[in-house]
Amino acid sequence: MSLTARQLALATLDRQLLLERQRLDVAEAVRRVCALQAQTPASPYLALWNRVQDFAPANLDAAFAQGQIVKATLMRITLHVVHAEDYEPYRAAMLSTLRASRLYDRRFTATGLTPDDADALLPELAGFLKRPRTGAQVEDEVTGRHGEHAHRMWWALRTFAPMHHAPTGGPWSFTQPNTYRASPAAAPHEADAGVQRLLLAYLRAFGPASAQDFARFTLLTRTAIAKALHELGDQVVPVAGPGRAALFDLAGTTVPADDTSAPPRLLPMWDSTLLAHAVPGRLMPPEYRSLAVRRNGDVLPCLLVDGQVAGVWRAADNGLELTAFRKLGKVAWQGLTEEAAKLSALLADRDPAVYRRYGHWWDKGFPHVERTIVKR
Repeated sequence: MSLTARQLALATLDRQLLLERQRLDVAEAVRRVCALQAQTPASPYLALWNRVQDFAPANLDAAFAQGQIVKATLMRITLHVVHAEDYEPYRAAMLSTLRASRLYDRRFTATGLTPDDADALLPELAGFLKRPRTGAQVEDEVTGRHGEHAHRMWWALRTFAPMHHAPTGGPWSFTQPNTYRASPAAAPHEADAGVQRLLLAYLRAFGPASAQDFARFTLLTRTAIAKALHELGDQVVPVAGPGRAALFDLAGTTVPADDTSAPPRLLPMWDSTLLAHAVPGRLMPPEYRSLAVRRNGDVLPCLLVDGQVAGVWRAADNGLELTAFRKLGKVAWQGLTEEAAKLSALLADRDPAVYRRYGHWWDKGFPHVERTIVKR
């Protein structure tokens, strides 16, 4: 029996803990959803608020401080929060992609530096980062070896070297300037095994999905993905779906029924559910993509109504401003405003003007909308 597009969207919501908040330890919640996009420090907090029952930001502060979860450059060559035990295998999976994105970029090669030059610095860097250091401090350290090219060397190393962002405090654990520390020494992981582990985690969190979907989530090559699918054998099974792309899922898993309802949610910027599948994704109506995803790649904080993006939100006027891209009914608005009131209360204790730097997108306006402000 073939799954419908609605069932695939519901499967994503279910596995991402967005059909019903779960009572979970924050580190376990991060592992359940594979990884959280962390391009902005607030986003992992808001992502978990949407997913974890009675979420307390202080618990996430503690998980970062204690090293239970870590923030590092991984999938899509951008910052993610992952369970500490998953960092090394995920990095092994991504290492070839991370290295190529920098070491073969003309901004690096134009300096005359080589991959061997970068690799030669890794032991020294590991020693220097045994305690947290700012990016400027690392760059100064590298200057003694590479002079005027130290900036580009550090630009490359901070993408693929085994290190995390170190918590610095502030409302969301990480503040400017960025601070780094070496990853604790761990047994080396083979790239192939890492890709397999990451693929299993991805399907557990976002499946059923296609090879193209996994490539979108990671930027791994088709060859690496095909090899992982082959080597995983009967752990991964084909699933019939609505489109032409072949779908895969973990053996023995199920998806929600087509008529399952989805509650309203206020997603953070760059929520992983909007970046985990081939464009436009499962939760994004194609006609709204240009509104919610800006030309420079900014993915705005989105409203979900019955599991689909229906608008955006921002902090404004001692509360939250909700902007809908279409007419919404009374029940939908009631659910959204109840969620907004709870989120506004959480933000009041942390950062009432969260995502303030992205307000210019609202200044440009959104066509044909309804709008309301939910006061604290």
